[in-house]
Amino acid sequence: MRNLGMRREQRIKMSLIYLFLGLTLIFVLFPFIWMVLTSFKTNAEAMSIPPTWVPQKFTTASYIDMWVRKPFGIYFMNSTIIASCTAILSTILGGLAAYGFSRFIFKGKALILGIFLATQMLPGGLLIGPYFRMLSKVGLFNTRLGLIIAFITICLPFCTWMLKGFFDTVPKELDQAAMIDGCSRLGVFYKIILPVATPGMVATIIFAFLLAWCDVLWALCLTSTHSMGTVTLGIMRCVGEFQIDWPMLMAGSIIASMPAIILYLLLQKFLVAGLTAGAVKE
Repeated sequence: MRNLGMRREQRIKMSLIYLFLGLTLIFVLFPFIWMVLTSFKTNAEAMSIPPTWVPQKFTTASYIDMWVRKPFGIYFMNSTIIASCTAILSTILGGLAAYGFSRFIFKGKALILGIFLATQMLPGGLLIGPYFRMLSKVGLFNTRLGLIIAFITICLPFCTWMLKGFFDTVPKELDQAAMIDGCSRLGVFYKIILPVATPGMVATIIFAFLLAWCDVLWALCLTSTHSMGTVTLGIMRCVGEFQIDWPMLMAGSIIASMPAIILYLLLQKFLVAGLTAGAVKE
């Protein structure tokens, strides 16, 4: 009887857990499902009251209009170039800096690391004004290079901190063994440390890519023409002064979210390993 009561209690407990998880899943997925359904509606149906759940007239016109009526192809190309360059350069530069902080002892090391950490406490909006003036002075306003430099300066401190925590878990004996075999410090970094640190590097690349891909405020303030616009600006411009084209807005959001979803699906194993590897120091 006691075992039967424990089993019944265990089933009730598991049922409550699965119920909670199911409700949480519905809460998380509902906005995305509504976004997908709305993207296949006509604008009139999207604005109808009461709203319809399933499109009464299924249409892909919003997806076509995003590429035909708007220069979304240019926006997509700009975002891809800017986000990819930001991710690669931030990870490489942050990796070199993190390796130096992890392996060398020098005066002011703790102070510099503290400054890196302090930069993450500043709201990004406070820096837009100075960046606008600096980029305008050197002729990089409304350019991809200007946005890449701006995003790198935001990502670099975090990338350095994240990779330093990961490099600290890599035994220094690997460096010493490689140097005995004739490797230089840079050779050790590229041939020994980077292959071992692949999960951490992938996690850092994903963070930097998504930060640049999803940004709208910096792109809005540091560009002025459609030819330099990004995906987020293209979505924002679906909101007019007197009307919002909801199907087109939803279609643009789905298109813009696909690179991030694909990136997570392809690299999720490395991402989880990279986020947890530097968390514990032996």
